[in-house]
This record gives sequence, C-alpha cells and structure tokens, in this order.
Amino acid sequence: MTDLFDSSSDKATKPKAIPKAKPHYHGHRQRLRQRLLEGGAEAMPDYEILELLLCLAMPQRDMKPLAKALIARFGSFAGVLAAESERLLEVPGLKESGLAALRTVREAARRLAKAELGAQTVIGNWERLIDYCRISQGHDKAERFRILFLDRKNHLIADEVQQKGTIDHTPLYPREVVKRALDLGAAALILVHNHPSGDVTPSKDDVAMTRAVHEAAAKLGIQLHDHVIISKSGATSFKSLGLL
Repeated sequence: MTDLFDSSSDKATKPKAIPKAKPHYHGHRQRLRQRLLEGGAEAMPDYEILELLLCLAMPQRDMKPLAKALIARFGSFAGVLAAESERLLEVPGLKESGLAALRTVREAARRLAKAELGAQTVIGNWERLIDYCRISQGHDKAERFRILFLDRKNHLIADEVQQKGTIDHTPLYPREVVKRALDLGAAALILVHNHPSGDVTPSKDDVAMTRAVHEAAAKLGIQLHDHVIISKSGATSFKSLGLL
C-alpha cells in the first residue's frame, strides 16, 4: 500500500524553475564594453560612450535611448558634460545617479587637464592652457573670471574663480586681484574669462579692465602675462593681439 504521507511523488511532479531571460540590452552593453577595452574607443560615436557611462550609474535600464536623447538635446558628449544640472534633469529618464556620473567625469577631466598644465611651466604650453580653460568653463552659459596665479618660475600656484556674472558681463576689481596675488605670494598672473556668445573678440570693457589690472599689478612687481578669452569653439590672447 502506498504511504499517504510519502512525498516522493510530489517531488517527481514539481515543475522546474524556468531561468529568467536577461534583458535584451545586456549583450549589446557587453559588446560595447569589449570594444572600449580592446582599444576601439576612438571609433565609437558619442552616444555609445555616453551609454556606457550612464549604465555604470543605472545598470538596470537600457541607456541607449537616454544617451541618444541627451546627445540630441546638447549636441555632443562634451555638450552633455558641460550642460547645467537643471537642464540635464529636464531630459526624461535621467536621475540623480546619472547626473552624478556626468559630473564626476567632467571633474575628472578638469583635474587631469590641470595636473598636466601644472606639471610644466604654464608659459609656453598654450595648447594645454587652452584645453584646461575650455574644459573648466568654455561651455558655461554665464561669464566667469578665473585667475591663474604663478610663481617666479611660472608654475601654477592656484587657480581661482573670482567672479561670476551674466551672459555678457562680469565685474573684476583690480585691487582684489592684486591683494589675492600678494596673499598667495604670486609673481605673475593669467586672466581667463569666457564669452558664452562664442565670439572671443575682446570688448572695450575687457580691454579697459585688463589695463587696470596690469597697472595695479605692475606697481607691486607682479606681472600680468596674458588675458585669455575662451569659448566652446575658440580662444584668443590679449598678448597675441598686442594688447599687453
């Protein structure tokens, strides 16, 4: 007689668990990762690099549509990194974790450029100076003035944002600039500010302010090496224009 409490028959008929299918984007993501690691990053379009970055912050979702939407809105990978946080969060699907990933990459790029600039004398490394300035503020929507403070060997002591203004005007006060240079023991300065319009031609106010800083600094033995105007697509130097 069969034991009514024998569970062997139940075990035999228990259905097997069906393996859960992986989301369709896992294979695509793995292929992108392999291309990146095998040295194919230069051939990858902006949206694929952005997709890989976002999937590190939001791995549970397909990031390809979001990456394409961000590129469409801001024009390029660089444009996405430079965009203001409020505008980025307007794009459906981008969360704070994704925003934090974008901000981390931008700051990493800035610090790398600053380290490369600071490893040598700033004077004579025009390309690195411009790269650093463009990463730091070339895409900003409002004008900002930053000052590079240099020692007697023209190595970078400090890089500080002094003023943030409107879309077409930023006040800069020569006395404050010179005072800060003395506090840091700086022997020379480079002024940097951006033109959000994209036109890097110096304005009359730019020229007048630069001359005022030059005169105030010279009285205390501090040299103004240059004033650089930067935008996302260009740069100009007061020194190269004969304005210093």
